[in-house]
Amino acid sequence: FMDESQAIKNPNSERYKAARLLQSRNKIVMTGTPIENNTFDIHGQLSFACPGLLGSRRYCKEIYSTLIDKFQDDKRALALLKKIEPFILRRTKEQVASELPEKTEIVVYCEMGEAQRSVYSTYERELRDYLMDKNEREILKNSIHVLSGLTQLRQICNSPLLLKERQSSLGIRSAKIEMLMEQIENKSPHHKILVFSQFVTMLDLIKVELEKRDISFEYLTGQVKDRGTAVNEFQQNEDVRVFLISLKAGGTGLNLTEADYVYLVDPWWNPAVENQAIDRGYRIGQKKNVFAVRLICTGTIEEKIMQLQQSKTRLAADLIKADGLAFGGLSKEDLIGMLEP
Repeated sequence: FMDESQAIKNPNSERYKAARLLQSRNKIVMTGTPIENNTFDIHGQLSFACPGLLGSRRYCKEIYSTLIDKFQDDKRALALLKKIEPFILRRTKEQVASELPEKTEIVVYCEMGEAQRSVYSTYERELRDYLMDKNEREILKNSIHVLSGLTQLRQICNSPLLLKERQSSLGIRSAKIEMLMEQIENKSPHHKILVFSQFVTMLDLIKVELEKRDISFEYLTGQVKDRGTAVNEFQQNEDVRVFLISLKAGGTGLNLTEADYVYLVDPWWNPAVENQAIDRGYRIGQKKNVFAVRLICTGTIEEKIMQLQQSKTRLAADLIKADGLAFGGLSKEDLIGMLEP
């Protein structure tokens, strides 16, 4: 049995190669997010559980994933669904955990101050000019540079201090940190709170603010070796009101049902990853209504990410798809559109 089987979605990874060496009569894979980035993600998992079902990597890409992901080919999507359906047992949370309380998702919009907006506009303009000057092939060839530019814009939305070269931003206020602190001060006396960010440096800035206000918290990133102690302390110690968690380290595998507020500080390209984070609190054993709050800076790439997420989910429900979105799926027009006011 392989839990969180999306971990072997990349057939080039050492983890996948090691998994394929395992010998057994039967193999079962389990996951809440079978497709994180694109349709090809299921090839790795099914070639482990049902070798040969989807053919070779090349065949799977040419016959299914490219046509479905790039050209939204509904006919091919249905053909794929028909092929894999006999081998998949799908159970949604609504079906198996009908006793769960309500979950409410909220977007809280943050308005940048003048100084933060000025830094954002400078970096946005530079990236837009760079993209305008390149064709699709050049953009793909320099995808690392483009992705780095997009990441910088997302960091500025959190705080310009996240940019290594911007230590001059020391005095610039962060709209998100101010909003988050206001929310935590209001909620923490009566609610336990999870705070997720993709950026550990952002969690470090939030940590400083919590210490200033004498609000007790736990902290979990990839550097923390003893996850169990941090989890138990949050779950069992009434004084610990907040848990700061990096999306990568704590987005899966944690049971944090004491929390009933989940704050997603920065939107991720892939809503499946966000949903996994929310589900740390919204899972069997949760007795309270859960509120999932996304913090979004207005007039920025973050609003565009949310729009893009929604526009890319057309095949989601039918193809057990987890609303995935990879950088490779963005055209030049998509990218420039994300940088337009």
